[in-house]
Amino acid sequence: VDDYREASWWLRDNTPEDARIMAWWDYGYQITGIANRTTIADGNTWNHEHIALLGKALTGSVEEGYQIARHLADYVLIWGGGGGDDLAKSPHLARIANSVYRDHCPGDVTCRQFGFVDRQGTPSAMMEDSFLYALHSHRLKPGVIADPEKFEPVYRSKYGKVRIYKLLGVSRKSKRWVEQNRQCDAGGWFCPGQYPPGLREILAKKKDFAQLEDFNRGASDEQYQKEYFENLNNPELARKRAEMKKKEEGPTKSKNDLPAKTLSDEEKIEIYSRWEDTEDTTLMWKIVNGNAVDDLERWLKADPGVAWLRSGDGRGPMWWAFESKNQDIVTILMKMGVPHSDKDKNGLTPVDLLKE
Repeated sequence: VDDYREASWWLRDNTPEDARIMAWWDYGYQITGIANRTTIADGNTWNHEHIALLGKALTGSVEEGYQIARHLADYVLIWGGGGGDDLAKSPHLARIANSVYRDHCPGDVTCRQFGFVDRQGTPSAMMEDSFLYALHSHRLKPGVIADPEKFEPVYRSKYGKVRIYKLLGVSRKSKRWVEQNRQCDAGGWFCPGQYPPGLREILAKKKDFAQLEDFNRGASDEQYQKEYFENLNNPELARKRAEMKKKEEGPTKSKNDLPAKTLSDEEKIEIYSRWEDTEDTTLMWKIVNGNAVDDLERWLKADPGVAWLRSGDGRGPMWWAFESKNQDIVTILMKMGVPHSDKDKNGLTPVDLLKE
């Protein structure tokens, strides 16, 4: 299989010498070295914000990605064919995009809403709507067709590992502006580019990312980093956070307009009487044991019934709150009417766990 070199040779032999190729940075050196064409990013691109813009274009909607690409590139190269192709690594691209453009996956720092929803490779709604998915799966997945007014398929490698599209409606104004506004050093060999004015509105949304090793910048993004690593270590909690955030936003203009959900006594008894180990009881144990009060309150607001959950051993959030000596959560649960004197399957009450 020689798809990758052959794709670069095709670029070299079939595109103008001043053609700019958009691809994920992994392939930048190949495009430059073999195809002899300008690439948007490569392995020496140290500018995290620039990589994030590329990630935003690829994992954003078709329209958003196109509006970024047409100001930066003439062609788009996609790695496909399964395995570790662009679609497989795209959840990581989305997280990089969100580290700088916080509106990319609102309230979801690890972008759990972008990815595959099962082992069969079913895309999430956000992935399915993305620029990358449209070009990667064009005429390969039922109903997936790259917009013919935006993209012209010009090359597909022998084994389908590489696909190349010509961008239609490229901004010639932006291309000229970039060429005319290079700032070279005294030797004239180092000429970092600048973004054209056509991207000003998108760039205004970025937040420069302070990486953990940026000791000399004096910048800090502690809250983002804290939540990011919490989500990586606890994917169930991350997924639940994203779901709750989506429910809070809902179709209404303000989450304050959402009516508070209430439960009847019969509904509480029905939930409380059902002892079973589920994903929700596991997640609730992690939230209580980890003292994630804010997450608990958001979950209770969206679904107050979870306060009455009980696992297979008869224990629930009230037992776990006493066991971890978490007074704040005990108080929240008591205000909701959750009892603290009932017994688990071993005859222990929540208060008994406090004495252990």
